[in-house]
Amino acid sequence: MTRALFIVDVQNDFTERGALGVEGGDAVAERISRYLQAHADDYAVIVASRDWHHGTDDNGGHFSDAPDFVDTWPVHCVGGTYGAEYDEVFDTTRVTHHLKKGQGKPAYSLFEGVSDEGETASQILDAHGIRDIDLVGIATDYCVRASTLDALGAGRNVRVLTDLVAGVHPVSSEKALDEIEAAGAVLTTSRF
Repeated sequence: MTRALFIVDVQNDFTERGALGVEGGDAVAERISRYLQAHADDYAVIVASRDWHHGTDDNGGHFSDAPDFVDTWPVHCVGGTYGAEYDEVFDTTRVTHHLKKGQGKPAYSLFEGVSDEGETASQILDAHGIRDIDLVGIATDYCVRASTLDALGAGRNVRVLTDLVAGVHPVSSEKALDEIEAAGAVLTTSRF
C-alpha cells in the first residue's frame, strides 16, 4: 500500500450545528465513516486534520467580531471545545494520524497541521514512502482546496473524492474543484 487518505476538518463547528456549519456536513461525515469501514485497509496511513484555535486571542487575525468570511471568521474550533471535536458521526477508529492546525494563526491546509508528537503531513508521507493521496472532508472551497493545492505543490498525486466533500457555497465550491483539477488533481468519487 502506497496510498494515504487525508480527511480534512470533519468537525462539529463545520457541520450543521456548528459555528460555521456547512450544509451537508453531517451527511459527508457519515459517508466518510462508511467509506472507512469498507476501504480503510486500502491505505497505508489515514490522516485526519482539525482546526484547533486558541480561545484567548484572535489567532493572528483569523477571528473577528466583524468577520468578512474570506480572511476573518467568527470564533470557531477552539481547542478542547465541542466545536473543535470531530463530528459525532465521524468514526475515527481507523485514523492512524491526527493533526491539529491553526493553534494561534490562520491555517487552512492539512499540511499546516502537526500531531501531538510534532509530526507533519509531509513527514508522515515521507516516512511511509507515499506519493498518492485520496482527499475528502470539509469545506471544499476552503480547507479541502488548500490541502489539495499543498499536496500537489509537494509533488504528490491527488484524487479528490467529490461525493465525500461538502462546501460552504455551491459556486465557490465548483470554482475550487475546477481550480484543483486544473492544478493536476483527479476528481472522482468513492466508487471509482
